[in-house]
Amino acid sequence: MNDFPSPYAGEGRLHWAGFALDRPLVMGVVNVTPDSFSDGGDHHDPRAAITTGRAMIAAGADILDIGGESTRPGAPEVPPEEEQARILPVIRALADEVAISVDTRHAATMAATLAAGARIINDVTALAHDPEAAGVVARAGCPVILMHMRGTPATMQSLARYGDVVAEVADELADRIAAAEAAGIARHAIAVDPGLGFAKTAEHSLELLARLDALTCFGRPIVLGASRKSFIGHIAGEPNPKARGPGSLAAHMWGMLHGAAIIRTHDVPQTRQALAVIAALRDRLLFK
Repeated sequence: MNDFPSPYAGEGRLHWAGFALDRPLVMGVVNVTPDSFSDGGDHHDPRAAITTGRAMIAAGADILDIGGESTRPGAPEVPPEEEQARILPVIRALADEVAISVDTRHAATMAATLAAGARIINDVTALAHDPEAAGVVARAGCPVILMHMRGTPATMQSLARYGDVVAEVADELADRIAAAEAAGIARHAIAVDPGLGFAKTAEHSLELLARLDALTCFGRPIVLGASRKSFIGHIAGEPNPKARGPGSLAAHMWGMLHGAAIIRTHDVPQTRQALAVIAALRDRLLFK
């Protein structure tokens, strides 16, 4: 399929996690949890999660992001042993079929899932929650996504206070990148995520999305996860997360045009279709 090119395409383009970023990557979300904000309970049975994962692969997902702990606002922490029991069967079933990213903030889960075949660690706390996490990633030499968040899922919304949200998120991500490098993680292994909805009001998330290209200052791939987020519901007046697909697509298409290289979505077929239309329009303009 002809995809719209990543802003990192061309001479000197970035490579990350074994991918040449000459087009946006699509990361499908598979939450093996009973309580995630959008699909909690849909894939709690590993068999359902595996079936969903395979459907996303067939629809064109480049990466599956598998998580066993909800990080919705107010969510309690899940013990690593329970988290691993939820996701390891899914990872083992799918690791030979697609690149697996693991959405976790626990070092023990990182180590166990990498051993089971996962390739990427996606930590919503940017390796700040668990003091052993950076060491696990450094020793594995694996790619890592550093997401911006303040506090924990249980406390983060009380910390959504910014003067200039874009400047402060950039500064705090810079600190986490520096900490990762100091722990022995190679810069080329790092991607960044602004963390829409994490310690952010709807207005903060909208401002970050509007000025997303500011985060290209790191020279690292930007992961964008706007899928079904509450700020879309706030803008569109849609309380049901599963009914926010059109708004999610609009946010993701904007993001792709303003610096995003990896799109994290619950809706893989729709995202791929939107990419195809943008690609066709681009080619018409370029070669008219």
